[in-house]
Amino acid sequence: MTDGTAPWACASRSRRRRAWAELLRLPALFSVPGDALAGAAATGSAPGSRTLLAIGSSLCLYEAGMALNDWADRDIDAVERPHRPLPSGRVRPAAALTAACALTGAGLALAASAGRPALAVAAPLAATVWAYDLGLKHTPAGPVAMGAARGLDLLLGAAVTTGHARAALPSAALLGTHTLAVTTVSRQEARGGSSLAPLAALATTVLLTRQVTRRSAPPMRGRRPETGTAHRLMGPRWPALHPGQDPVALFTTALGAAYAATAARPYFHAALNPSPPLTQRAVGAGIRATIPLQATLAARSRGTATSLLIAALAPLGARFAKKVSVT
Repeated sequence: MTDGTAPWACASRSRRRRAWAELLRLPALFSVPGDALAGAAATGSAPGSRTLLAIGSSLCLYEAGMALNDWADRDIDAVERPHRPLPSGRVRPAAALTAACALTGAGLALAASAGRPALAVAAPLAATVWAYDLGLKHTPAGPVAMGAARGLDLLLGAAVTTGHARAALPSAALLGTHTLAVTTVSRQEARGGSSLAPLAALATTVLLTRQVTRRSAPPMRGRRPETGTAHRLMGPRWPALHPGQDPVALFTTALGAAYAATAARPYFHAALNPSPPLTQRAVGAGIRATIPLQATLAARSRGTATSLLIAALAPLGARFAKKVSVT
């Protein structure tokens, strides 16, 4: 017996789902929650229900950017990447633009429900996403705008969790620098180019790894003791030990090494041969490396359990990236 649904109808729905998964780069979503979680850790606070609002807002705004990106580039993709959902006709341009608008509205609404400090960060984040996709992407300011967007996303987690984002500025700058490097490489992934961009991204990865693993950030002054739900979410803090014995420093170093290992080799290969396939592989690796970097930032802020939660997203993202491309 069957449920009465024609096989061709099931196949059609499956193709539509596949097309939207490609349009929205669904595997890349695993790189988003770590922004808010790292932002919360940078303030010395445990993630809570309000942090979930930041994650929801981030996911919506990220996906809005993905849909808007392909809508704005549909004519270019018709020449360079005709297999993508819009130029191939699998998703209508009007549907992609509608999705971008709806997701932007949902992201801002979630931020507003978390309070004014969150909306004060989410609004410029949304504006940066739209400005990048509609105008800045093909200008020298494009990578800077994308780096700023990722940094603002981390600050959103801090603002939602504590109402203040200043303590998270160093972490936001480091994450934004990584994103700037990845975006610079991505500008030549369709046609290839010079070795300069992947070499610069490789050097940036080395410098960032050194910076985030140099030493763990000390506990914030005036931090209130973690009790109740927050304490249970974060888990126990390791006691302060000598630098060579500090488990936090060792853990941070291990996560930093994972970040470097994820990004460095593909960048090196793309520098040796900046062909489209190797450049696209380097961009995908750079996106995946965002997760261990977020985990490292949380660990250096002594958010031990938070960093483990972020790190757990990496294998999930890698698994789904085998089915749908993140670039």
